[in-house]
Amino acid sequence: MRCSVAVLAASLAGMVTVQPAGAVLFYAGMNLSGAEFGQTSLPGIFGTHYTYPTNAEVDYYQRKGLNTFRIPIRWERLQRSLNAPLDATEQGRLTAFVNYATSKGATVIIEPHNFCRYYPLPASNFQTSTVGLLGSDVPISAFADFWSRVANVYKGNPKVSFNLMNEPANINTDVWISAANSAITAIRNTGATNQIQVPGNRYTGAWTWNNSDQWGRSNAAAMLDIVDPLNSTLIEVHQYFDNDGSGTSPTIGGNNVNIGAARLGAFTTWARTHRKKAFLGEFAFANSMFGTAPGQIGDEALVNTLNYLAANSDVWTGWAWWGGGPWWPSDYLFNPNPIGGYTNGVDRPMMQYLTRFAGPAVVPEPSALAWLALPAMLLRRRR
Repeated sequence: MRCSVAVLAASLAGMVTVQPAGAVLFYAGMNLSGAEFGQTSLPGIFGTHYTYPTNAEVDYYQRKGLNTFRIPIRWERLQRSLNAPLDATEQGRLTAFVNYATSKGATVIIEPHNFCRYYPLPASNFQTSTVGLLGSDVPISAFADFWSRVANVYKGNPKVSFNLMNEPANINTDVWISAANSAITAIRNTGATNQIQVPGNRYTGAWTWNNSDQWGRSNAAAMLDIVDPLNSTLIEVHQYFDNDGSGTSPTIGGNNVNIGAARLGAFTTWARTHRKKAFLGEFAFANSMFGTAPGQIGDEALVNTLNYLAANSDVWTGWAWWGGGPWWPSDYLFNPNPIGGYTNGVDRPMMQYLTRFAGPAVVPEPSALAWLALPAMLLRRRR
């Protein structure tokens, strides 16, 4: 039985009271940006065009109860040319982050933030360029080679998950499915049993999951063709809540405090019907939408969204907020970094809710979770 959402306005303070509902989700996470910055300067100069998250960020978010970090990288930096060995210096930077976070008990999700492109031209069109497009300009075999090399490095660490690609976009859906299956095969051929996260096409938007268009079949149809011999995959989707779902505006569509359920509902039904497990790899509400002024409904909308995920824990394994990272400007609309530093800074308004919905302190190895469907009564949320 699903519990109802309980979000009550405190009469005097005007604050939101949270009564978490449903089963605990395994992964409560944060995207930590930096290594994917400088998309127009590839491979770029470390410290000038891009950086990596710091240990201080890991420590801060873990103190807040988060147990998962999704780290965006660029394929072109980790592998400077197709089918070449991984760049030792860049691999060292990534491995330093992975080793620190996982040594603290966190799960780390590695994802190439490439939109199915490799050295796109012009570089400013890194989401739409036909130059460097996977499956035409870039052979699918090269994508499989990349993931084979990455898997060989991290297969000994069961706390690492492999997210095949950030937001495939402007690519034929069946080409993407072929590429994803080739990467899965390459990963498994290394002996890696790590969990694999597979996104859909069209920026892997949950609310467009059933849509077909000039790029071919809908994700709802095509993603049924994903094959993992270990059945250790999660379907990874993103969802933003402004009017066009792009995550570029602070608005909440229709000023609807239940926008989470509205936009995630059809995907959730699809996943349940086809016995798929899912992970919400990016979502956020703008800082300016939190508060007590008229129209500031971020508190209610966030709590309702997290409660929706928890109430549907037969499908959802967790979530990761977009997006932390050391180089986001303080006024970036979704910035969750504390104001004044990670040691003595002031928490951003969303943190009180993310903390309350944080996952278990000890997370089972990702490879052990893909086919689990634990009853909600066995996994009650911490009070």
